[in-house]
Amino acid sequence: MPNPFVYGEVVPAASFVDREVELDRLTGDLLAGQKIFLISPRRYGKSSLVVQALRAAAKQGALTVDVTVSSYSSYVGFLEGYARALLGIETRIDKARAWLRDMLGNARPEVRVEPNETGRSQLAVSFPSARTEQDVSRLATEVFALPGRIADARKRKLAVALDEFQAIGAFNGGNVEHALRAAVQHQRQVGYVFSGSEPALMERMLGRSRPFYKAGPVMRLQKIPEDRFADFLEARFRATGMKPVAGLGAAIVELAGNLPYDVQRLAHEVWDDVKAGGRRAVSLDDLHSTLTRLLGEHETLFEGTWQRLTLAQRAALRAAVLQDGRELLSADTRARHRLTGASTVQASLAALVREDLLTREGPRYVVVDSLLREWVARHTF
Repeated sequence: MPNPFVYGEVVPAASFVDREVELDRLTGDLLAGQKIFLISPRRYGKSSLVVQALRAAAKQGALTVDVTVSSYSSYVGFLEGYARALLGIETRIDKARAWLRDMLGNARPEVRVEPNETGRSQLAVSFPSARTEQDVSRLATEVFALPGRIADARKRKLAVALDEFQAIGAFNGGNVEHALRAAVQHQRQVGYVFSGSEPALMERMLGRSRPFYKAGPVMRLQKIPEDRFADFLEARFRATGMKPVAGLGAAIVELAGNLPYDVQRLAHEVWDDVKAGGRRAVSLDDLHSTLTRLLGEHETLFEGTWQRLTLAQRAALRAAVLQDGRELLSADTRARHRLTGASTVQASLAALVREDLLTREGPRYVVVDSLLREWVARHTF
């Protein structure tokens, strides 16, 4: 049987665990035409939740579009990708061309047919006439109005997901937020989920002085309950004919820091190792053997990361690991781990957050990658 644990991609429905409340709420809000802001740290399964909500909305008759904003290196590139995704709702090339002519004629798009990843034909859209800032502003108005026009033309609800939405702040300052907010607030048949994995940036975008202030409900994704995740893991092992020892699921969740990506990764690798050994029983020794293998495979990467840090940053990272991220500025912690002044420690922690090595969970600093956390604990001094 295939490995039942999936990581590094949007997980299929069979590997999706918990989140029933969040999924029902997100799906219902999308179908109601709400503009939802989904805020989640990295590796919490945000993108998988959004995809499941879009699938649920589609089953209830809605059209769906999913675009990752951070995939684009320019504002015009994003507008082209967004327009292409919206036109992809219409699978007939001739009909999609007609939509372009009727809905984006003023933007003078350049259209060509090219194969997609699966080899099927699709429309590629570009806007070569958008040269000046004023041209791009007019183009954005046209593209951002497109979801409402499509929903009206098809007489169906439309659910749009703009993932990694915080990246939109890099496009032309705050003008993008103003233009998008002005368009979406009139589109009652279109539900939007603006999701982001940089909570600090997303929270600022929702501040009192920003265009999206009080634009819609906010969902802040939390970790999956540990016992629920542990039960899921053991059930998936058993479903493929393996016999996990009691407590295996809880041990995987703990070692992986209860981060959905890391939990699925560690479970996936344990399953592979046991399968390769021709065994059915899965023990805690198997788990630690797999963990040791993974740390060895990542040795060069982690060593390079460690060497790029300053001495103060290394000390702060190691202290965060050994202190479980708590009370890192206290005099006792600084003395115990040979840290310097509180201001230097604070600056080092801020740098580690910027480098995406640490993240904040309330008062705690948590290592983003659980494997790096284990490597630091075992291989640094």
